[in-house]
Amino acid sequence: MSMDADPTEREMEILKVLWEIQEGSVREVHERLTPESGLHFNTIQTQLRIMDDKGLVKHRREGRVFLYRPQCTREDVSSRFVKKVYDGAVNELMLNMLRSEKLSDKELQELEAMIAEARSKKSQKRKKRS
Repeated sequence: MSMDADPTEREMEILKVLWEIQEGSVREVHERLTPESGLHFNTIQTQLRIMDDKGLVKHRREGRVFLYRPQCTREDVSSRFVKKVYDGAVNELMLNMLRSEKLSDKELQELEAMIAEARSKKSQKRKKRS
């Protein structure tokens, strides 16, 4: 991860779009953000330039258009958040989330599946070391 700084709220909205589309022009990002955000094209263009400087995105030129792609993953951002806010204590984060959120049965099942997968991976690593 090459992030020099944590993304702001607006940068997170742009990153969410880029994570979804993988790479896009200012126009494509603008079209996906405009209905909810009401942000102007020039604002998004400026924001993407700033994000490029911060190492959150990179661009390449295709003709006269710059195409931007994220330089960090959701996992990178969430990991930095957990380290910053919870000193890396994932269990505290999970307990807070479970207490404060009204999770559906489906969401709880997804969390259980992720925990099972993490246990399985950890078990496989132990077997490889032995």
